[in-house]
Amino acid sequence: MKRILFPLALLFVLCEANATSRILKDLPYAERDSGFLKMDLYLPAEAAADRPCIIFVFGGGFLAGDKSKEVNTKFCRELSERGFVTAAINYRLGLKGVKGVGPLNVKPLQEAIRMAVEDLYDATAFLCKNSKSYGIDSEKIIICGSSAGAVTVLQADYERSRGTALSARLPENFRYAGVVSLAGAILSFEGKPDYLQRPAPTCFFHGTDDKVVVYNKMQVFNMGFFGSHALIKRFEKFGYPYAAYRYRDMGHEIAELPMQRNVDDIIAFIRLYALEKRPLRSDFSLKDETLKPYLKLKSHKDLY
Repeated sequence: MKRILFPLALLFVLCEANATSRILKDLPYAERDSGFLKMDLYLPAEAAADRPCIIFVFGGGFLAGDKSKEVNTKFCRELSERGFVTAAINYRLGLKGVKGVGPLNVKPLQEAIRMAVEDLYDATAFLCKNSKSYGIDSEKIIICGSSAGAVTVLQADYERSRGTALSARLPENFRYAGVVSLAGAILSFEGKPDYLQRPAPTCFFHGTDDKVVVYNKMQVFNMGFFGSHALIKRFEKFGYPYAAYRYRDMGHEIAELPMQRNVDDIIAFIRLYALEKRPLRSDFSLKDETLKPYLKLKSHKDLY
């Protein structure tokens, strides 16, 4: 296993240009036994140094999905058009082909999350090492994920805060500037998640009726899957900065809808919390009569 660099001269051969942004396609950022892991890097059209960078992690239950899905590419392109270097990563899908995942069989999920977090850490390290080539400020890296990707980004910042062995893959003393979670949760074996260092300012989006990635928590003794509501309570208790968008009566649709409807809110969070570092705690309960649940997924059992 090794992190890799990609010669800058070759990157621009893969560059896709348009009027508003450039896309560096399929950049290898790490090597695994199964081959290279790759990212697409969306660069704002106007070159500049020390831009904030958003790493986006797609959803799909750790068994499906791809950075090139249309909803993902549209979201990443819009972020780059707003001035952010945006990296969309592919990562290993640890639950592909796995059946029977649930409270009595959590080890496959634990391993899938570990693999995804490891890949995200290596993508982060790659971008930090090549920050000057891409015009990135390595102290302003924000991680954003949808569904399984949201689990990955929340878990990644949690592992970093606890200084676990896995987090040693990050550059020394590295901290994420912010986290954006679209229907995510944290898997903990120590009871309620206990951040040993302050977490990054975090923006939570979640549907209050989400049963695929739980909105509150699913706990058996010390093992638990802690969703946005449970995590927000921890942030509130310890005074950690956060913004919460609770979509009442909505399910797992909120893993994707904010990528289309809440880009302005996401950008505002990044600017106020991650970049300006305002110590804010904001909580919004939203009821939109034009939004109706539309996913057939009713729980994690529909996936595994």
